Amino acid sequence: MMDPAKALAWDDFRLVKSIAEARGLTGAAERLGVNHSTVFRRLGQLEESLGLKLFERHRTGYQLTAAGEEMQALASRMDEDVATFARKLAGQALSPAGELRVTTNDTLLVHLLTPIFARFCAQCSEIRLDVVLANQALNLSKRDADVAIRATDNPPENLVGRRAATIAWAIYGRAADFPQPEGLSLTDLLDRTWVALGDNLGVLKVARFVRERVPSERIVYKVNTVLGLTEAVEAGIGIGPLPCFIADDRPGLVRLAPPNPEFSTGLWLLTHPDLRQSARVRAFLDFVAIEVAKVRRRIEGEAGREDQPPMNAPTNPPMAASSARS
Repeated sequence: MMDPAKALAWDDFRLVKSIAEARGLTGAAERLGVNHSTVFRRLGQLEESLGLKLFERHRTGYQLTAAGEEMQALASRMDEDVATFARKLAGQALSPAGELRVTTNDTLLVHLLTPIFARFCAQCSEIRLDVVLANQALNLSKRDADVAIRATDNPPENLVGRRAATIAWAIYGRAADFPQPEGLSLTDLLDRTWVALGDNLGVLKVARFVRERVPSERIVYKVNTVLGLTEAVEAGIGIGPLPCFIADDRPGLVRLAPPNPEFSTGLWLLTHPDLRQSARVRAFLDFVAIEVAKVRRRIEGEAGREDQPPMNAPTNPPMAASSARS
């Protein structure tokens, strides 16, 4: 048997980790960007050189042996060490330049952030934005993204940032169906036809409200995006809760009740602690915070359509130099 220290290479650890996480060769091949036969051959060569089996082959998938578990654990530590080193390098950038990966959801991007991002790109042309749409939390520790812009009341404890605003929600209906919306009680509204968010967004406070207060037979339509929910209300399918900053910009919609504080959620700008001193991260967070502050009353449901310009109105604020606050 060969000396294991001479037989092993960095890529061998990555191979074992990929197979273990995918529980098979096909998934590992996709992760590594190679074909199935290459993964099969490399694993066979590695086990032969070590004189040990790293996986037990079962009908349910590949299961790590004791030796394989040790190798995967070391691979995971190596992966984290590399990610930590990459974050520290990124955090030492001296000028706002390079690529910045930002994750957010489609609702915020379409109705709030795209005009802000456009102004940022025009003002800080040395920074290239890579926007990733995802409702689930990406792993900023492994730099799946550098900045997360999230609607949440519970930001991850391992991230730092600022609460830029509070997103207000209210119950809306089609304006044509409610020519005189004033004076409607909750009892009146519960007798109407409703639309609701899908079960995948059931943890949201507004989703719980509809689920707990509205009779199930009155909920005639569910959709798993806020954008789709807005379209459904505007189409007259039913009434439902919507973010004020979206619904108030649509003349075809009307508030049927004041914004409900129980529906509100925070708008957070987040990054990893290792990146908070990065020039491009700091410049981006400060810029977005300033832009969001300009339309904060609309986001928080305090401004009517006539009170302030649309969110995509052009502005050219000065760049801020302060760092993101924890």
